[in-house]
Amino acid sequence: MQIINKTAVEQIEALKSRQVSAVDLLEATIEQSEKFNPYLNPFALKLYQRARQVAQEADRKLENGEAGPLCGLPVTIKDSQFLAGYPCTNGSKTLSQFIPTETCLAIELLETAGAVIFAKTTCPEFSLTGITHSDLFGTTSNPWDLNRTPGGSSGGAGAAVASGLGALSLGGDGGGSIRIPAAFCGIVGFKPSFAAIPREPCFPSWYSIVSYGPMARSVADAHLMYRVLASHEDIEQITDALDLTDYPLVVSEDLGFAPVNADVRIAFRAVIEQLNSMGANVINDKPGLPSSVITWAITATFDAHQHAKDKTYDGVDIGEVAQNFIEFGGQFTEQQFDEVQKYREVIRKTYEDLWARSGSSILITPTLGCEAFPHGSIHPHKIGDTAIEMPWLDWAGFLYDANLAGLPACSIPMGTGDNGLPLGLQILGPAGSDDLVLRVAEAIERLIGWSKSIVEPPLEEQQQPA
Repeated sequence: MQIINKTAVEQIEALKSRQVSAVDLLEATIEQSEKFNPYLNPFALKLYQRARQVAQEADRKLENGEAGPLCGLPVTIKDSQFLAGYPCTNGSKTLSQFIPTETCLAIELLETAGAVIFAKTTCPEFSLTGITHSDLFGTTSNPWDLNRTPGGSSGGAGAAVASGLGALSLGGDGGGSIRIPAAFCGIVGFKPSFAAIPREPCFPSWYSIVSYGPMARSVADAHLMYRVLASHEDIEQITDALDLTDYPLVVSEDLGFAPVNADVRIAFRAVIEQLNSMGANVINDKPGLPSSVITWAITATFDAHQHAKDKTYDGVDIGEVAQNFIEFGGQFTEQQFDEVQKYREVIRKTYEDLWARSGSSILITPTLGCEAFPHGSIHPHKIGDTAIEMPWLDWAGFLYDANLAGLPACSIPMGTGDNGLPLGLQILGPAGSDDLVLRVAEAIERLIGWSKSIVEPPLEEQQQPA
């Protein structure tokens, strides 16, 4: 098995036992990246030379017994995240000259742990939408089907991890931006509790709903990266997955409002049947909420408008999708925004009631109600009487509560749909229950038996690069 086909935990073990050097692992990752990059388009910025220097230092630390928990492991970060001295465009031509002078603390934590950051991954403009396309970088494709989206906004990260371009990636999730690409690309994506992982310094928009978190090919990998980022003292002590018969598990197929395709229902019910068969205490319930789409849409678009309205971009135009998103938020007053924020407390309270009446701290739902869709297939959605080209609304209805209420939520693969593309299962818990959510996710991952192998894009089906 090629080293890049191993999980992050396996790669770290190979590095520590000196079966492979950090330099050789990086070069194998770069070779894989150069092979698939023209077809997937997952990178906004390559940091190969910087990474080679870091890998050399990692080998020295590994030889001298000074290695941190991620020492020598190739990792990517998102184009929206600050790395001092390097461009941070956030997918926008308006920021093409922006170079931060500070590094966000989450990235500092990764590098202190020994991670070798070798690229920044693509995202849509300002990371506003659930697909990954921008006028600056073009379209990023799904490694399972190059004619389909990997999701977004951490779409470059999802495509990279799924195809072996680094075993870990740091994503950001303000409305499903980690969990959408995880579901569409067949990997694990974890949105931690709000503020569990530091974001600053960072772009100020969406301050109250965005969490940084790990994207990986296994829950154990995601758990390790989370513990590094959350500064756990026992970073390398990953406990065994839970016995699922010990915990009541609340399940909800559609939350009462989220659209779900038939193939997703079939796959979800199959997982629930597996849980029942092995003796898990499965409780069918719903939080009892109406759709939170409106609450999220007003929160996200108003906030984006507030942070963009006074900016000047030296004649550089914002792309149409981002402009529509921002303009939509401009129709709301501060009073309307404040009223919507009160509903976030209703969401939190409703989940507290769910935990109390069920005796559980876990809710399981589909991640999304569909497989990855073809490029260009999104149409305007309507909110009230207004149509908006915002490719991230009702089809992501399972995702918004976690952002609005600050809950930890993990997406893991649960099978494939009618087109042979991955489907995701979401595990949520109360704020602060991040470790529990990850341990339950790992137990279900073992039950499902999803392959952790990389996906090789079907290059023969698309001779011309994306």
